[in-house]
Amino acid sequence: MENILDIKDLTKSFILHNQCKDIQAVKNITIRVKKGEFIGITGKSGSGKSTILKSIYGTYRVQEGDIWYESSHYGPINLAKATEREMIYLRKHEIGYVSQFLNVMPRTTARQLVTEAILEMGQSREIANMETEKILDHFEIGKELRDSYPATFSGGEKLRLNIARAMVKRPRLLLLDEPTASLDHDSKLKVKTLLEQLMKEGTTMLGIFHDLEFMNRLVNKEYSIQNGCFNQAIQKI
Repeated sequence: MENILDIKDLTKSFILHNQCKDIQAVKNITIRVKKGEFIGITGKSGSGKSTILKSIYGTYRVQEGDIWYESSHYGPINLAKATEREMIYLRKHEIGYVSQFLNVMPRTTARQLVTEAILEMGQSREIANMETEKILDHFEIGKELRDSYPATFSGGEKLRLNIARAMVKRPRLLLLDEPTASLDHDSKLKVKTLLEQLMKEGTTMLGIFHDLEFMNRLVNKEYSIQNGCFNQAIQKI
């Protein structure tokens, strides 16, 4: 099966100018991800897990290494060297990211957030409106909340909205940073249902998890990270 992501010797460090320190986050991370695979990444807080996802998404620029991604638009592209314009296109059309936090324009409603995400994929307004209601129903975002601003939502409601907005686009590559961190059992099951649906549709996923039971039921392979380096991968499925 063809690789969709090929990370070679990824190294990222942060400079603390006020302390004249160079803090290494990850070192020589190498991983190949096949199309349709779901890779789980585990490790203690501060071990470098989020740095890997943010480097793929372009939030962080890496010092060394390559992140080759097989784009449907650009073909093979090195995300470590991609331009801002290229990354903006990929985020809109191909690569999704779910974090524990929801960062949005302050006067955008929950309904508008999801609808705009679908419209970015080239769908009609009619389909966008229909899909918006469908996924907000699935994640139990109440009808009384849909025209409200997410700043007023609880932590769990914000996370469910964040997941809905990313999943409704059906990205080719989906990055999940603790997608169930503040969710109750029923909400986790709803996330699991949609992740399984995306897997069937061919979405490739990389996810960071502390909830190992949830992860073990989904991922094909687990990588454990310690002190910024991967241990040997564990085959799951």
